[in-house]
Amino acid sequence: MARQDRPVGYGLPLLLAIGLHLAILVASVLRFPDEEVAPPSTTIVQATLVSTETTTDQAQRAEEARAQAEARQAEQEEATRAEQEAARQAEEEEAARQAEAEAKAEAKAEAQRQADAEAREAARREAEEEAARRAAKAEEQAREREARAERRREAEAERQRQAEAEAERKRQAEAEAERKRQAEAEAERKRQAEAEAERKRQAEAEAERKRQAEAEAERKRQAEEAARRAAEAASQGLDRAIEGESDNVANARQATEAANSFINLVRRAVEQAWVIPPNVPDGSSAEVSVRLGPSGELFAATIGQSSGNSAFDRSAVQAVEAAAPFAELRQLPASAQRDYRQFNLRFRPGDIR
Repeated sequence: MARQDRPVGYGLPLLLAIGLHLAILVASVLRFPDEEVAPPSTTIVQATLVSTETTTDQAQRAEEARAQAEARQAEQEEATRAEQEAARQAEEEEAARQAEAEAKAEAKAEAQRQADAEAREAARREAEEEAARRAAKAEEQAREREARAERRREAEAERQRQAEAEAERKRQAEAEAERKRQAEAEAERKRQAEAEAERKRQAEAEAERKRQAEAEAERKRQAEEAARRAAEAASQGLDRAIEGESDNVANARQATEAANSFINLVRRAVEQAWVIPPNVPDGSSAEVSVRLGPSGELFAATIGQSSGNSAFDRSAVQAVEAAAPFAELRQLPASAQRDYRQFNLRFRPGDIR
């Protein structure tokens, strides 16, 4: 609030004005004897007026003049006192007016200060309210931004979950497709293996038939050779021929006995190594084709005729593998070793043929 100027005091000019009026009043009241000025005489003879007034008259007049002067002085003093009282009253009134003016000015200043304080307080409250509104608005905007960010995060998380779920579905579909492919490949491998095993079995059976045919042909050839030699022996001498034939028959009998002994040894060794699986149906039967090397080592053991029970078939093959090698093959005559390097074993619960 602007500083209020104090009102200008009127006491000193008032006192000066009162003093001037008193001086004028005193000058008008006091009358001094006028000194008569004699007009210049135009005559040659000048006369002097001699007063006939006595001393007593002069004293009386002086007394009267003194009384008048005292009366005038008293009047002047009374007037002075009246003027002073008026001046005092005027000063008091002026002081009262000045005090009232100062009080009014102070009240106005106080009112202005209060108004300024109220205005400042109102401005402060308004500023605080505005700051509160701005803070609330900023907080609301921050909450809205946070809510939008949260919604974006949730949407991103949902998209991520959906993408992960889709990736998981694709992975599972690919895994399922891979499992199917592997199962199909495994089934194909099994089919091919079974086909290969069947082909081998058929080839081995065909080889066995050829071998048996060759053996039969060899026996026929040997029989024919024996007949031819017998005919020759008949021509050279019956006795010698009969003796030679007896030796051949003895050798053949000896080879047959050795072969039967070898087969029996193989059968017993396989029976000792055979572990029959549980729950095998009665009447189960499997045939295993065995192929040996020159020293009796096992070249192959395959199912020639299945029992229909994979565990039973596997146990038969494992029994042959566990019993090998069959070194007794080398104890056979050289002509019989080739014939017994390939043979079949039939497995039945409690019996091997």
